[in-house]
Amino acid sequence: MSIIIKPRRSPLFLLLAVLFGIQLFCGTIVATGQTNATAPARRSAVNTEAQLMPERPSSTGIYIDPSGGMTADEAVQFAIQHNGELLAMRKEVDAAKGLVSQASLRANPKLDVSVSQNVIGTDRNITANGMLPLELGGRRPARVLVAQREVEIRELALADRERLLAADVRQKFGEAIAASLKLGFDEEIIATSERGYELLAARVREGRTAPLEQNIVLVELNRVRSVKEQSEGKVQIAMIELRNLLGMAPEDPLRLKGDFNDLIVSLPPINDATTRALANRPDLKLARAVEKLAEARIEDARAQGRADLSLTAGYQFMKFGFPVKGFDDSGQLRPVQGNFHYVTFGVSIDLPVRNKNQGSIEAAVAESEAAKRRREFGELTIRKEVAAAYAQYNSAARAAEIYRVGVIDQSSKNVDVVKQVYEYGAKSLIDYISEQRQFIDLENNYIDSLLDTYKGRVEVERADASPITNAPMGAHE
Repeated sequence: MSIIIKPRRSPLFLLLAVLFGIQLFCGTIVATGQTNATAPARRSAVNTEAQLMPERPSSTGIYIDPSGGMTADEAVQFAIQHNGELLAMRKEVDAAKGLVSQASLRANPKLDVSVSQNVIGTDRNITANGMLPLELGGRRPARVLVAQREVEIRELALADRERLLAADVRQKFGEAIAASLKLGFDEEIIATSERGYELLAARVREGRTAPLEQNIVLVELNRVRSVKEQSEGKVQIAMIELRNLLGMAPEDPLRLKGDFNDLIVSLPPINDATTRALANRPDLKLARAVEKLAEARIEDARAQGRADLSLTAGYQFMKFGFPVKGFDDSGQLRPVQGNFHYVTFGVSIDLPVRNKNQGSIEAAVAESEAAKRRREFGELTIRKEVAAAYAQYNSAARAAEIYRVGVIDQSSKNVDVVKQVYEYGAKSLIDYISEQRQFIDLENNYIDSLLDTYKGRVEVERADASPITNAPMGAHE
């Protein structure tokens, strides 16, 4: 089953043409009592007036290109490659990977060098001490695991943002298509109404129709023109917002290619969609990754509370003497002083007697419990979102089908009935205008129902983690 909007002449357009044609025909019958030389001149005047309004190019061509425009799938791919937020998130993933490399590095050794000099003597002391931290107790593996969990979280956050962006692009794409359909509908109404108005104006100038009818038609024509301007503004806004999602500047050229064909399809069972969503949704995977990160932080906190050991080594040169002289082995008198060299080796032990990092461990455990509760709530939320998306799509599809079969077709028949009644003189021009407004509202509501059906399918894709491209979602080919 499919719902299709095709370029067509609605009964309303035919009605307006028939309306003014009937008036012209009736006036011609009344004018048969006049001379044969006058009638051709009047018919020529009417034909000339009908051609005064030039054919206007359609504004929808600025936004829609059925042959070379951008499809919804192409828009999604373009957005994933150029959206500024995604580009920033990819850089954050690269930053997290750099932190993994940093976490895997071993601690640097330390070297202390000091020199002391007696300011009134010759005594001197030079000391050099080195220390090498060993990072025992699993400190380094725990630190690396935390950094790796951070990378996984950022990657899943990126994947989830891509999922949401794809749905946002498709929805905005559909809004732009719907707005352009309404714009094209308004332009067709204006074109038909202008031709009818010129025919009526010619009859008024000839004195065969009251000026009041011309004023009534002119007011309605200007009202439709105003509606058309509003419709074009909505198209422009939708296109600007779509460009923003795609990562394009507001002035960048963009034309779309799409329609609302084949919207209504059989969806998979809701249980299958829920199972797929629970298994594949990036936001739920993200919640599970946050839970794993909390567990990794618990182990890191415990490792920081364990005993640690550092190796130490040192060298000392000391020149020391007394302000006296003495005899050396050869009996010579020399100053009493000497040079001394010392080498030291040892260990430095960090004993977790008072501070075993208890507070950090407790905080990490609490964060783990919070992450678990958040993941459980996320699973419940996903079930709700899938059920709501199915309900939204099914109700919108039923409404669109009712409009197509039971509203639009019936409204067309009503227009035919009003036309026949008018031909017998039982209806006035006001009745026609009222029927015209009702038909315009119904056509716009029908387009809205198609858009709601389209958005319902987008929500199904968003909820059940369908692929972000190559999806049978309408308005994409």
